[in-house]
Amino acid sequence: MKQSIIEITERIIEKSKPTRSSYLQRVKDMQSRTRGADRMGCANVAHAIAALPKNDKLKIVEEKKPNLGIVTAYNDMLSAHKPYEDYPKIIRNMAANYGATAQVASGVPAMCDGVTQGEPGMELSLFSRDTIAMSSSIGLSHDVFDGVLMLGICDKIVPGLLISALHFGHLPTVFVPAGPMSTGIDNTTKSKVREKYAQGLVSREELLASESAAYHGEGTCTFYGTANSNQMLMEAMGLHVPGAAFVHPHDGIRTLLTDEAVRLLVQNIKKDTIPVGEMVDEKVIINAMAALVATGGSTNHLIHWVAIARAAGIIIDWTDFHNLAKSVPLLASVYPNGKADVNEFQAAGGPAFIIRELLDAGCMYSDVATVSKGGLGEYTKQPEIKDDKLVWAKLASESIDESIVRKANKPFSESGGLRLLKGNLGRSVIKISAVPKEKHIIEAPAMVFNGQEDLLNAFDEGRLEKDFIAVVRFQGPKANGMPELHKLTPPLSVIQNMGYTVGIVTDGRMSGASGKIPAAIHLSPEGAADGPISKIREGDMIRLNATVGSLNVLVDEEEWLERKIQKMADSQKIKNGHGIGRELFASMRNNVMSAEEGAITWIS
Repeated sequence: MKQSIIEITERIIEKSKPTRSSYLQRVKDMQSRTRGADRMGCANVAHAIAALPKNDKLKIVEEKKPNLGIVTAYNDMLSAHKPYEDYPKIIRNMAANYGATAQVASGVPAMCDGVTQGEPGMELSLFSRDTIAMSSSIGLSHDVFDGVLMLGICDKIVPGLLISALHFGHLPTVFVPAGPMSTGIDNTTKSKVREKYAQGLVSREELLASESAAYHGEGTCTFYGTANSNQMLMEAMGLHVPGAAFVHPHDGIRTLLTDEAVRLLVQNIKKDTIPVGEMVDEKVIINAMAALVATGGSTNHLIHWVAIARAAGIIIDWTDFHNLAKSVPLLASVYPNGKADVNEFQAAGGPAFIIRELLDAGCMYSDVATVSKGGLGEYTKQPEIKDDKLVWAKLASESIDESIVRKANKPFSESGGLRLLKGNLGRSVIKISAVPKEKHIIEAPAMVFNGQEDLLNAFDEGRLEKDFIAVVRFQGPKANGMPELHKLTPPLSVIQNMGYTVGIVTDGRMSGASGKIPAAIHLSPEGAADGPISKIREGDMIRLNATVGSLNVLVDEEEWLERKIQKMADSQKIKNGHGIGRELFASMRNNVMSAEEGAITWIS
C-alpha cells in the first residue's frame, strides 16, 4: 500500500474509534441472539410464515434452514429496476435449490431523477435516500431473516439500501444488480442536440427523439453518473458477485450471476458468517473512495459515502476524499468525463480492470472481507459462461482501449478526478475529470440567482453572453432538499462555447452533469444555514482555483466580515415547502445535516 493511503486510513480509524467500537458492539450483541424463528413467540412466527408453502414453513421452523430477506426497489418506471419484476419468484426458486427459503421483506420507493429533473419532484430526490433506508429497515425489523439480498441500482437507492443494511449490520448481505441498457445514440450527439435546443435551433420533437434514442429500454442509463458509480463502488467494496455490475439484464450470464448471489449468501450464513457490519470497515470505505476518484465518479458520493460510512460508525469528510485523490490516479474516461458509455467501459475491462490496477498500484486494500470468499482479487476478473457454468477469466495485462481505461503507470492523470475547494466562501467540491486544464483556474464577476429558473430565464433573455460565474444559492438540503441542477449545463455550455469564461458556484448538486463547466458545488455551509454564499453580491469577483483547491470572493476582508447575510425569502420557503408531497418532508429539511456531513436526517 502507498504510505500516504495508509496514513489517511489510520487517521480515519483513529477519529472513528469511539463510534466504530460502539457500532461493532451493537453488531456483536445482535449476532449473539438466537435466530428469529426460534426466539420469537409462536404467534409472531406464525404470522411471519403464514403465507409460505407448507414445505417452506417446515424448513424454517423444524429444519432451521436459512430464510433470506429480499428488499426490492422494483418499479416499472425506472428502466434500471424494471428487470427486478420477476426476481422474487426467481430468487425463491434459487434459494430452494440451496436448501433455503426467501421472502420479500420490503419494497422501497425508487424515483427516477431523469423524470424529475428540473421539476418540483427533484426536491424529494436526496431525501429519498434516507426514506429508502427507513423503508428497508421497516421490512427487516420483522427480524426473522438470516441474511439479506438487496435489489437496487440507481442514484439514491443503493446508498439508502446500504445505510439500512449497515443498521442491520449483524446480517450477511449481498447486493444484486440487474445491469445497464444497451447502447443508444452516443452521448456526444445527445449533448449537442441539447445545446442546440437551448439555442432554439432544434424543435422539441427533435429533442425528444434524441433523448428517446439515448434512453430506450430496460437497464441503467449508460452514462457514468450516480447510478453506475454506485455499481462501481459496490464492486470495489466486495458487496456484489464479482463482475456483476455491468452485464445487460437479458444477457444469459445475468441469471447465473443472480443465482451465484443467492448461493454465496446461503454459504455465508451456513459457514463462518461475516455480517455486513463487520465487512464494511475502514479499509473497505477507503477502497470505495479510491474507486470513485480513480474513475471520475459522481460527486453525489461525496455526500452519500459520508452517510454510509457513518452508518457503520466510520467518520470521513471531504478532506479525506481530497487527500486520497492526490494519491490515486485517474484510470477511466467514461461519459461525461469522456466519450465512452458504460457498455464500452465494461468491454474495455470495466471495474475488474480498475480494481486490478488500483490493487497493483497500492491504492486499494486486498486484505478485506468480501461476499466472494476468494477476496477482492476475485473482483479483478470478468465472469463468463463455460460449459454452461459461471467462471471468471483473467483480463489481458494491457488495456484493450487506452481511450477508455489505462494502467496505473500510464494514467489519464496522476491524481483522481475530484477536488476539495476551500476559502472565504466555505468548503466545496469540484469534479475536474471532465474540465479542460485551462479552465481549472477561472476568475469572473458573480451573477447571483436564487434558483435555476432565474438563470434559465436570464439565458433566454440574452443576459448571459459575457464572462461570469453563476452563483446559484438556496439550493442546499435545508433550503429545498438539494435538487440536482442538470438543466443548467446546456445553456452554460452554449455560453462557454462562445468563448466566454463561465463557471458555477452553488450549494446545490450537479452530480457529473456540469460536464466541461468548472462547477464548485455542495458549498457548505449552505445559504439557508447563513453560509457565506448568501453574502455574495452581483458583480463581486470570484476566483475558483481547482489547481490549489481554493474558492474565494475577492472582496476586502473587512468589508466581507461586515456584510450582512441575505436571508432566503419567505415566499421561496413557501414555494419549496408545498406541492408534489413536499409538505411531508418538512421535518427532513428542518433536521438535515450539512452536505459534508452526508445530508443525514437520522442523527439528532
